[in-house]
Amino acid sequence: MTLKELQYLVELARLGNFHRAAEVCGVSQPTLSTQIRKLEEKLGLKLVERGSRQAILTPAGEEIVARAREILTGVQDIHDIAARNRESGAGRLRLGVFPTLGPYILPALVPRIASRFPGVQLQLVEEKSELLLDRLHAGQLDAALLALPIHDGGLQVTRLFDEPFLLAVPPAHALAARDSVSMNDLAAQKLMLLEDGHCLRDQALSLCHRWGAQETGFRATSLETLRQMVAAGMGITLLPRLATQGPLAESGNLRFVPFADQPPPSRTIGMVWRRSSARAPMLRQIAKLIQKAVGGER
Repeated sequence: MTLKELQYLVELARLGNFHRAAEVCGVSQPTLSTQIRKLEEKLGLKLVERGSRQAILTPAGEEIVARAREILTGVQDIHDIAARNRESGAGRLRLGVFPTLGPYILPALVPRIASRFPGVQLQLVEEKSELLLDRLHAGQLDAALLALPIHDGGLQVTRLFDEPFLLAVPPAHALAARDSVSMNDLAAQKLMLLEDGHCLRDQALSLCHRWGAQETGFRATSLETLRQMVAAGMGITLLPRLATQGPLAESGNLRFVPFADQPPPSRTIGMVWRRSSARAPMLRQIAKLIQKAVGGER
């Protein structure tokens, strides 16, 4: 068997569809299907149940995919070791970040990484947290910025900073004139939140349930949509501090009110990578760069 066949099988398992897996692998669907069949013939057993719309792994296929992911990750680590030894810091760095953090931290972070590691080709991937973790385990990312906690013995988790939430309200709202608010002020308020799948939605819902706030029927796809809805006077929401700063946040049609509670409601951001990663020394340095980048904005 070949590494390419294992890669095709792993992508098929992740996506559950021959057409989509072929697109990701950069081959035609017949080519990918043929390679999977050849792998099945070599192993002497069926790995995939082929349906009209979905490909489902057999029990044996699931076991083999789990081991194939480990093999592909090990191969990527070999490439990383070689790149690191050819030239200190050189090579590609694949960094994942979730959508409610990326636009607000990357402009300050990317120049610092480029300056500290001029030989690094930085590849950024923005996905929801669950997908970032999947890609990290599959060896498709070197590290990811995620909201903590993350409980996974195979991952190194480094806490970076705590990011407070602010209450975003339109100017005409009763709380807009306040210098600060408390969580008690959220009682009986209705907040607009993000759609399912965003970790920020889960954090905001937890705060709402704790302090008696309710969710409106509207669910946004992004923080920018939430901001625009607040500016239009359609409701209020919680925004992380970084999303309320800089040119993306400037608007005369909404007000950001801090919480007086100590400690204020917040989320904790961390950097995560595989414990087996050969790039751990560089990743620890990048974690420190991120802490400095965020600290410079305070």
